[in-house]
Amino acid sequence: MHVRNIFWNLLGLGLPLLIAVVTVPNLIARIGTERFGFLALAWGLIGYAGALDLGVGRAVTQRVSAIRGYAQESDIPDVIATAVKITATIGLAGLVLIALGGVFGGYDLISRNTVSKNEVIVSILLLAVAIPMQAISATYRGVNEAYLNFKSISILRVFLGAANFGGPFLVALYTDKLYWVVATLVLSRSIALIAYRHFAYKCLPERLLVQPGQYKKEQAKKLLEFGGWVTVSSIVSPFLVQADRFFVGALITAAAVTTYVIPYEITVQSMILVGAITTVAFPMISNLINSDPEKAKSVFDKWLVRVVIVMFCAMCVLAFIMPFILNLWVKDYVAPESVMVGRILCLGVFFNAIGAMYYSYLHAHGRTKITAIFHVVELPIFVGLLYVFIGEFGVVGAAVAWSLRVCLDAVLLALASCSRLTSNYF
Repeated sequence: MHVRNIFWNLLGLGLPLLIAVVTVPNLIARIGTERFGFLALAWGLIGYAGALDLGVGRAVTQRVSAIRGYAQESDIPDVIATAVKITATIGLAGLVLIALGGVFGGYDLISRNTVSKNEVIVSILLLAVAIPMQAISATYRGVNEAYLNFKSISILRVFLGAANFGGPFLVALYTDKLYWVVATLVLSRSIALIAYRHFAYKCLPERLLVQPGQYKKEQAKKLLEFGGWVTVSSIVSPFLVQADRFFVGALITAAAVTTYVIPYEITVQSMILVGAITTVAFPMISNLINSDPEKAKSVFDKWLVRVVIVMFCAMCVLAFIMPFILNLWVKDYVAPESVMVGRILCLGVFFNAIGAMYYSYLHAHGRTKITAIFHVVELPIFVGLLYVFIGEFGVVGAAVAWSLRVCLDAVLLALASCSRLTSNYF
């Protein structure tokens, strides 16, 4: 696995964090904790929208990686065209559903005191526009990953990270209206879509650009066979990751979301190392499985051990210095419970890192069904844990519920990766 590719991924994931460190405290000061809570929910919804692509984005990475350099390479333009049509269709459907939900009562799901109903409705409508752009972007990002074009992806991630935090901050200098803040997120996604498409087609050899690709039913079938179960994970998994903040908002207040999200972001952003590794490992292992399965397993084992060691040390240090980080970063804008939330989440993030490695390994082998089944099983368990623990312990309970869920996920994925029995049935 090329360290250079991992470096570019780390750069793309890490630089936006520096922007967040600078802008978030000032952003909270200008728009208040309640509006920032709604902004955090908007970030969550945008992230969720990126996964609503029927698993086609990841299927494109797997499919293109598997045939690149082989006789079927001429199918790649058709794979891309087919994937774009599928993701555009599901994205437009998502736009309609979110827009209707926002107009017909969605604005009342989160308790609010200072944010008007109109602000929330307009913001939801704006977010709906971003859904098809996010879905289609997943296809073009998949092409870039299949060709190991991580430099371009990283440049775009830096831009999106800057826009995620810097855009709302710049707007907040002039107005605290939620819809203007959210509009910056939508604008950045439209620019990113154009860039992802440009970089994707630059990856293709000239011989594949002679004739534009066309929608093909056989390609759609192959993508959806892989992506079908990924779809289940794509719908359920983001909910498993983001549901905690929405439950906090619904069961407590939007302001409480800020109390929870700040330590959450500090801890979960440490996953950038794992994200950088799995993004590079997935297309590489997918390609090696065809030519050298033993080497594929060896590459995975080596990086798994490294991730375990690094993340264990990092989470221990982070848990110890959590109060210092919070005091240095946001000072009076979060409640005292945030320290405990952050420390509990450190344990969860460690297990989440292990789970992410096994998740990528299983998908590289095309075993998407088992991961989807695990996520479906975990969903009602997680919802029940959130409802009970938040009701009993507030934001600390949300952290406990999230950490228990990712621990269970890591154990299940590890067992599936090591078990020959599950590979026979899933």
